[in-house]
Amino acid sequence: MSPAPAATENREYEARHLLVLEGLEAVRKRPAMYIGSTDTRGLMHCLWEIIDNAVDEALGGHGQEISVTLQADGGIAVVDHARGIPVDIEPRTGLSGVEVVFTKLHAGGKFGAGSYNATGGLHGVGASVVNALSTRLDVEVDRLGATWTMSFRRGVPGTFDGPGPDAAFTPGGALRKAGRVAKGRTGTRVVYWPDRQIFLAGAQLSLTDLHNRARQTSFLVPGLALHVTDARTAEVARETFRHEGGISEYCEFLAPDRSLTDVIRLQGTDRFTETVPMLDDAGHMEPTDVERELEVDVAVRWGEGYDTTLRSYVNIIATPKGGTHVAGFERALTKSVGSALQGKRLLKAGEEVVKDDVLEGLTAVVTVRLAEPQFEGQTKEVLGTPAVSRLVSKVVDRELTAFLGSTKAAPKAQARAVLEKVVGASRARVAARAHREATRRKNALESSSLPAKLADCRSNDVDRSELFIVEGDSALGTAKLARSSEFQALLPIRGKILNVQKASVGDMLKNAECASIIQVVGAGSGRSFDMEAARYGKVIFMADADSDGAHIRCLLATLFFRYMRPLVDAGRVYTAVPPLHRFELTNPRKGMDRFIYTYSDAEYQRKAAELTKKGLNFKEPQRYKGLGEMDADQLSETTMSPRHRTLRRMTVDDGLMAETVFEMLMGNDVGPRKEFIIDGAYSLDAAAIDA
Repeated sequence: MSPAPAATENREYEARHLLVLEGLEAVRKRPAMYIGSTDTRGLMHCLWEIIDNAVDEALGGHGQEISVTLQADGGIAVVDHARGIPVDIEPRTGLSGVEVVFTKLHAGGKFGAGSYNATGGLHGVGASVVNALSTRLDVEVDRLGATWTMSFRRGVPGTFDGPGPDAAFTPGGALRKAGRVAKGRTGTRVVYWPDRQIFLAGAQLSLTDLHNRARQTSFLVPGLALHVTDARTAEVARETFRHEGGISEYCEFLAPDRSLTDVIRLQGTDRFTETVPMLDDAGHMEPTDVERELEVDVAVRWGEGYDTTLRSYVNIIATPKGGTHVAGFERALTKSVGSALQGKRLLKAGEEVVKDDVLEGLTAVVTVRLAEPQFEGQTKEVLGTPAVSRLVSKVVDRELTAFLGSTKAAPKAQARAVLEKVVGASRARVAARAHREATRRKNALESSSLPAKLADCRSNDVDRSELFIVEGDSALGTAKLARSSEFQALLPIRGKILNVQKASVGDMLKNAECASIIQVVGAGSGRSFDMEAARYGKVIFMADADSDGAHIRCLLATLFFRYMRPLVDAGRVYTAVPPLHRFELTNPRKGMDRFIYTYSDAEYQRKAAELTKKGLNFKEPQRYKGLGEMDADQLSETTMSPRHRTLRRMTVDDGLMAETVFEMLMGNDVGPRKEFIIDGAYSLDAAAIDA
């Protein structure tokens, strides 16, 4: 007699509770597994899947035009003039090629059968996933002298009795012939309406993202024209993207700064053996060695800035999170530059360069093409094929070493500029690390890491503290007596500092005045600048109110704009405004100040006329030629005391315009500066010149 079931036996979980999802049901049940999410990103991913199928055809040399239209009724149409989806019967399923592509997961021509060499699609799920997540999808194929058509509703074949996704639907039906076309005409037209049962209510197609993707693709497939039409509003917008320059042109387009080198192409082809499971004649999976060909094409360009811009692609599919191809590129980049520096006497003993030094100011587009790449997931954001890292590294190392060691005049000069920039970045990184490791203010002073000529303040409140950069030691003595030592620090500089717009990073760091300013500010420089580490809430330039003082302020502004730009952007850099004249009243009325200051010649004329009109007598006004002519009380009252002073804040409303002006006034190119001076000379009032 069989034992009775135990009292604790759980009959709430048995085989009947297991759910088996057939066909496209799995896609609708777990859409995020296939498209990443059900918000705008997932909606755009569906569009990329359809566009990429057309691009894969163009990549194989079939068709040079793709049209994408965002329709007013919410539909999306993608049209190409390539070979067209096969319309004959697939022998295993007994279905037409069109129905197989749009209803069967892991079905297509990209599984190494010879139809495609290198493609963006390789899992065979893109078109079928889009179909499963669409309220309606219509496909038309021009092939074999006829137009073939088929419709689906949420992945189910059938027919609609009218246009649009709301038309009545009858399940059932197969691919049918809709008309005749010229015998040589081929192509595919797909129109689909995303299923709002799946996607979030706020998910909307992004025209900006579509334009960016179309532009990116036109760079990666030279000669391919992509027409994008937005018909969702009354004013239809059309844009065409076509670029013949390939990734060299793309690299220039992405670059955010002025060039230090031309665009350098690093190209090569290599082969590797990959072991993949394949079905044998008996239907068993057998590990098989397959020989693959890898094409490497990289465009790099160094600029004068500090930011790194790197885009990577596998078979024109973007890999924003990198992968083995990017790892190989970065490794070779560091190795080849390090090797090129050997024997160049640019690096001192004990100095070394790391990856971040080489990447500073670099714009790069890394592309590889290979059959059946291994991606991490359907969204294809990371390449995982192991052998790619070694081969990319080999190609990049070989080609970049040839560039850096070139004996031709132009490449040799550019290579030297790159190596100097890398060495400068290395030294700036080390200096920034030293700044971070040193404690701020008190401990820094105790360790004597700050310049001895700095007259620091006592307050540790960064927001309240102020650093005055003072022209000359003579003015420093007066300023020490005039300042509030509680929150005002003084750093004297000797005359005119280095023009950093013309000098290299290395020369700037060697300059004692520039180095001491960067050290005292305490936040590093360039790319490593850390706003949080700045030791003062305000930095104030204080120079004489003459042409030399104006030149010094301009040089200081250039240093801060070029190497400590975040301080300028945050509005924390100022110029003090010392007075030009002082009136001393001989008969001041009750409540009037005995001394009156003016800050320009025009103000001086108005004030003199006003005092004369009021019958107030004054001595011969004093004209200040420099800060050293003031005593401490006068300097405090007019220029340093927050209660009475005037400060001019440096602002950057248009960064590109500011960079252009700095380059014109302070850069190496004399022509534009000479033209600017000549043009200004005609509008100058000769009587206003202070002789």
